[in-house]
Amino acid sequence: MSRVLSGVGERIGEEVQVERGPLGPAQFWRGQSRYVVGELLDSWVETAPWWQRGAAGAGGASAELVAGREVWRVEAVRAGRSRMSFAGVFDLSWESADDRWSLVRVHD
Repeated sequence: MSRVLSGVGERIGEEVQVERGPLGPAQFWRGQSRYVVGELLDSWVETAPWWQRGAAGAGGASAELVAGREVWRVEAVRAGRSRMSFAGVFDLSWESADDRWSLVRVHD
């Protein structure tokens, strides 16, 4: 089961600070909490839905296909905690247009 972030202190696309390693995110920070990535589970590229692409502005079809966000699904644990009992699965995205990292989903 997964949930999109919502509620007190959490919002969809919550901005996070990420340290990137050779294969993807190595660790990230949510406020003052640091999470260490233990395993990269998956990665993919998402583009805007076709009905929103025309509103993105000029640039042509090829710019629309390249633009988007990279998403990494990672297993991570809050620094100082045991991976065996406190690991969680997080979807982190990087939007090249904004040069911005976001936490978009937490899986239960």
